[in-house]
Amino acid sequence: MRLNVLILFFISLFSFAGFKVFDLSVNQYGFFSEVAANQKSYGYTDSALRGEIFVKDGFSGELTTLATNRPASTSLGLYSRFYPEGTLASSVAGFLGFQGQGRAGQYGLEEYYEPWLSGQVGFKNFLNKVGLAAGSPGSSLVLTIDKNIQFFAEAKLEELVEKWGAEGGNVIIQEPQTGAILAMVSRPNFDPNGYYNYPLEYFINSAVQSSFEPGSSFKTLTMAAALDDGAVSPETKYFDSGEVKVGASSVRNYDLKSNGWQTMTNVLEKSINTGAIFAMRQLGHDKFLEYLEGFRFGEKTDIDLAGEISGSIDNLYTGREINFVTASFGQGVAVSPLQLTNAYSAVANGGRLMRPYVVEKIIKPSGEAVEVRPEVVAEPIAPETAKTLTSMLVSVIENGSIKRARVPGYRIAGKTGTAQEAKPEGGYSDFFIHNLVGFGPAEAPRFTILLKLDRPRGIETAAVSLADAFGDIARFLISYYGIPPTE
Repeated sequence: MRLNVLILFFISLFSFAGFKVFDLSVNQYGFFSEVAANQKSYGYTDSALRGEIFVKDGFSGELTTLATNRPASTSLGLYSRFYPEGTLASSVAGFLGFQGQGRAGQYGLEEYYEPWLSGQVGFKNFLNKVGLAAGSPGSSLVLTIDKNIQFFAEAKLEELVEKWGAEGGNVIIQEPQTGAILAMVSRPNFDPNGYYNYPLEYFINSAVQSSFEPGSSFKTLTMAAALDDGAVSPETKYFDSGEVKVGASSVRNYDLKSNGWQTMTNVLEKSINTGAIFAMRQLGHDKFLEYLEGFRFGEKTDIDLAGEISGSIDNLYTGREINFVTASFGQGVAVSPLQLTNAYSAVANGGRLMRPYVVEKIIKPSGEAVEVRPEVVAEPIAPETAKTLTSMLVSVIENGSIKRARVPGYRIAGKTGTAQEAKPEGGYSDFFIHNLVGFGPAEAPRFTILLKLDRPRGIETAAVSLADAFGDIARFLISYYGIPPTE
């Protein structure tokens, strides 16, 4: 009896095995043939073809490798992508990941410059041992980002996020005269060497791939428009009663206070909502919208990074008074951190809106270097307007609520913004976003700085959460560049 059971077991086992062999060799032949063909002729590159990515060391003048290739299999000639600096500028770099049957750049520079970096792949047919097609290497990139500035900015943002329990944030440092990005930091971030260990949202470079309502830092652009049109001057006075009626609604100052007679400079110093409304109304809806379009809000900046979004000023096209009223102090409009930085840089450089960029040089396999030149996109305000507004923004730091952002011996310009976080479905959450944007030295600006914190805890205003860090970064840059004092 036991023998019969054993014989029956083996008959069943061999029958099942025979079926699987038939299924694999006949029914699924096409599938496995394709897999084998891909293994024979697709992923085995004969050299380190992908171009490298370098950041500058502005102090030593040397280049530091941000992305390169290293052998994965010496015998097969396979290479893997390697990021020697780990998390440094990872949201800018992106990573080399899998796409379809091969590998391709994903996010950041790796994706945007895929056609330049990838080169032409060569193939080896290892199984059949027939033929060898040599590949041509990709081009390499030299970035505008300065390793030392990037490192300092990353450390400062890490410190801020930890101090205030924030869920994320950004630091952008831009050269206002050219639009070149000197540092760009996003939190949370990731290590591209092990990108597969992180959730997808960590790959988002929120400096260019997310938008937010900026709040009072947008008053600078409202004032820029009104000044440039001649609708107001720095000394223009109005009476602040603490609120403005819009139909049946009342719009109040953030602190619910009234300030009496105030100048336009006072409006920026004290961040008075009703003053921004006054300036916008003196200008008029149509002109206000034209100036915002002139600064290219609602459009992409065309930076050379993958996935940039455009922000939105769509609600102004409805023509509704309430939308213009709230937009004047940065509510109901959405901007990316980069858009806001770039607009302040236009004020800093005399009224020229530049195209921001992160690659300054492309080095072809032949050694030929393609230089990226600064590009003026628009001139939204006159040089004299920019100069006047700069003085007003200096007064904000010198006489307003962000005195801790001052740098002794230097005139620094800046403005804070504190705004409730907008919900995707409409309305506002109980969370806030803090930002501070500024530039210096005022006489001949060398840098524009944006600081932003998402959902900080235990702190109400950006003036308190960000002023010290802004001053630290400004002092670092002044020392790094060796800028002599002006006062």
